[in-house]
Amino acid sequence: MREVRWERMFPDELEAAFAACPVAYLAYGLCEPHGPQNAVGLDALKAHAIACETARQHGGIVAPPDYWHIHELGGYAVWAHNSVGQVERAWMTAVPPWIHFKNICYQLRAVDHLGFQAAILLTGHYGPNWQDLKTLVELVQPHVGARLYALPDFEANEPGFAGDGSSGDHAGKVETSLLWAVEPDCVDVSRLPDRDAAGPHFAMGGNAHESARRVGEQMVADEVAWLGAKAGELLEAYDSGRPEARLRTYEQVESLWDDVVGPAFREFITMQPRSADENVPVDSVWHANWPIPSRR
Repeated sequence: MREVRWERMFPDELEAAFAACPVAYLAYGLCEPHGPQNAVGLDALKAHAIACETARQHGGIVAPPDYWHIHELGGYAVWAHNSVGQVERAWMTAVPPWIHFKNICYQLRAVDHLGFQAAILLTGHYGPNWQDLKTLVELVQPHVGARLYALPDFEANEPGFAGDGSSGDHAGKVETSLLWAVEPDCVDVSRLPDRDAAGPHFAMGGNAHESARRVGEQMVADEVAWLGAKAGELLEAYDSGRPEARLRTYEQVESLWDDVVGPAFREFITMQPRSADENVPVDSVWHANWPIPSRR
């Protein structure tokens, strides 16, 4: 199997892959509860595996996956209170939005500085973060040479997952089937609770019992085809006449954040409460970070 994972490639392999197809794939996710049947790293595991299969079939290089993602504040804390419950340890790799998105700016600096002509940012973590990821890319795009596109993995399956019109879920039929297809050792359906057992079951989706590996394999194939086509579109849109539009230094990233992203950041969806009447009780384990800091 041809190696496409940046961190596992030798310099000559990277140079050859870059010359053949200068596309970078950046995968994002979060370690968080995904039902008792799935490994907690499901989000990034599936995104990274789908990106790797896309690069194998269509060319490109896959950056090391980023497992540190947004959770524990605002609407995410409300969701965790309702869907995860009072657990002692949820095993989350959570950071606030301003850390996550600034890190992405530095990752894009590395991609752009190396001369990639296109980059696809694929997140397997749902909630409003993917909408903000698209906003970030729109803000950064005029300042880099690489053509950028950001999406949640479910966008790459336009007809709907599993052939039934459904889109993304959380540790239900869709996500469990996807992980089962790409990382079978990370799914154990024998751990599923009885269908009529009271929940929440570590944030398991209600239709998880309908999961099937073959369904996941078809979803992966559909996503890989979509992403390969998108990579081709981005390469066609690349303008080799704009070499000055490159992020090269840390200082340029800091200026980009301060002057371009920062003024818009307060309006990012992950920085807003989902609704005025939602809250997290003070006795909940999810209360500490629930209020979104006013200083940001």
